[in-house]
Amino acid sequence: MQLQDIQTKAGYDLWASSYEQTPNPVVAVDARHSLGLLAPGRGERILDAGCGTGRNLAAMLDAGAAPQGIDFSPGMLAVARRRHPDVPLFEADLQGEIPFADGEFDAVYCALLGEHLDHPDRAVAEFYRVLRPGGRLVFSVFHPTMAATGMSAQFENDGTAYKLVAHPYTVEDYEGWLAQAGFTEVERHEVVGDDQMVSDVPWASWLVGKPILLVLRAEKPAP
Repeated sequence: MQLQDIQTKAGYDLWASSYEQTPNPVVAVDARHSLGLLAPGRGERILDAGCGTGRNLAAMLDAGAAPQGIDFSPGMLAVARRRHPDVPLFEADLQGEIPFADGEFDAVYCALLGEHLDHPDRAVAEFYRVLRPGGRLVFSVFHPTMAATGMSAQFENDGTAYKLVAHPYTVEDYEGWLAQAGFTEVERHEVVGDDQMVSDVPWASWLVGKPILLVLRAEKPAP
């Protein structure tokens, strides 16, 4: 099958209608780890930055939080709005000024898109700006060790396989951008493929024991 590179926004728009039906080991691992580190609380204002189809909004709502979401893909947002019509969702580029006031959120959650950003430092600076002092960020990405091999998110559409453009950032790059923005108390979590991942996505058995996910949890210092 022909494999074509595709830019991130165009790719996610094309992938949107089948995204939830595409088995993805990285998404499966992320779902079990990143939201646990976020630990959404009742009444908390949480920004799901890069919310995609809204796959993580249900857990936030179930916890009693008040989430909002942004994404730059109209196709993905259309799916998210059908799933969660009462959640405020906005089209915005994370690398520009996002449409929220300073200190508006208790937490920012950004899952599995860092490697697709041309300027992750700009996105991280915006996350810092919209967090209240004492607020927290949970930022997960496809582990740089695997990304460095050339692996990236792939999907099929009408007989063509597409590969999303990804950048070979390092763990130190991501940690550096958090420090540069002003975040402190940075925790690094590196997650390997496991048997539960294989149960969720059987073809991914070759990833057992390999680093699949990097999750960074950090805080905006309180005064």
